[in-house]
Amino acid sequence: MSLTRSTQGSGWRAIKQIVSAAALSGLMAGVCLTVAQQWQVSPLIHQAEVLENAANDAPKVTEQAPASASSIVEHAHEHAHQHATQSHDDHIGTHDDADWKPSDGIERIFYTALVNVSLAVGFGLLLGSALYLHGGMGGWRAGLVWGLAGYLVFFVAPSIGMPPQLPGAEAAPLAERQLWWVLTVTSAAAGLALIRFAPMPFKLIGTVVLTLPYLAGAPQPAIAGGSAPPELAQAFVLATSLVNGFFWLVLGALTTQFYKKVRV
Repeated sequence: MSLTRSTQGSGWRAIKQIVSAAALSGLMAGVCLTVAQQWQVSPLIHQAEVLENAANDAPKVTEQAPASASSIVEHAHEHAHQHATQSHDDHIGTHDDADWKPSDGIERIFYTALVNVSLAVGFGLLLGSALYLHGGMGGWRAGLVWGLAGYLVFFVAPSIGMPPQLPGAEAAPLAERQLWWVLTVTSAAAGLALIRFAPMPFKLIGTVVLTLPYLAGAPQPAIAGGSAPPELAQAFVLATSLVNGFFWLVLGALTTQFYKKVRV
């Protein structure tokens, strides 16, 4: 009886440590992600939003004469205050007569940070649980390895079929993209787990599992392209890849460190 109670107490203590570590690491990693986004990603999103608004206004500009690309951008800048701007990554809502959205500046950054921290805490819980079930938290180096695994599963694997997109880009229906994302993340997690931890015959199965979403194919828009030029889209993919990689490494390292320091 005493052994059972001791085991139950130890398990409950581990759960509280995982939750506490996820909360602390998620808060810090989410803030770091927000700062990195403002530095690397947000300027690109702003450029894409200007071009998207310009494309929406293009018929008005070209009613009497064709407009050059530079004149369209200038027109968008002149009337930017008349249009709601909202990125695909930190989407909160759209602004019209009935809906509310955070205004640009501090308010938008605040709500972006709130979403980032919430997601980081959730990912921290997943990382902490995986580390604990695998046999212990280890040091910060183990956290970096697991953070890299999270990056591969939740960002790299879906991005192979559906790269991050700027505002104004053509996209497949949302429901199809969400379903493919879930299937890809699940396949990536299961495939990597089999390759890393299973005996040899199952490692081969893990390799097959990894490729299944790409054999099925990611949903694609009916018409490719968008308002942003290819150079801007490529810069956005690179920036989001670097920022997300940085986020996952920070989250993994912090999760292991806080787990060892938290006492509940």
